[in-house]
Amino acid sequence: MELIPWKKRDAWRPFSELENLQSEMNRLFDFSLGRWPSRSMGLMEGAWSPAIDVFDSKENVMVKADIPGMKKEDIDISVHGDTLTVKGEKRSETETKDKGYVKTERFYGSFNRAIVLPSEVDTEKVKASYKEGVLEITLPKKEGSKPKQIKVDVK
Repeated sequence: MELIPWKKRDAWRPFSELENLQSEMNRLFDFSLGRWPSRSMGLMEGAWSPAIDVFDSKENVMVKADIPGMKKEDIDISVHGDTLTVKGEKRSETETKDKGYVKTERFYGSFNRAIVLPSEVDTEKVKASYKEGVLEITLPKKEGSKPKQIKVDVK
């Protein structure tokens, strides 16, 4: 018969596993409930996407995108079928001599947004303007996709 050597155990801490679980859950929720991942996250580094609003009116589909700090030459807009694509690249400031950054939250890099439009548009009449960091795109609807009013005769 073989004997197993006796080992002295540390003090029994019944709640240590629960404390570890709680700290892991806190870390998980801190990340997922609004904190941006740190720059060391690899895949998320430099990733950003502008906020976009789409308005559907009787005559047009209007799209507004917040793209502050960009030049109009760095924005590319195209319409393919029922999809509007807005692409661009926001370049970072290259000269940072003696600026002494403590924290930076502004995002840089390229973006690509594809929006499925609610109705067919006339691609020949699309207009875009860029003013004070807001891109506005007006997409006139095709005649066949505009709502029509039909009168009903009552007898």
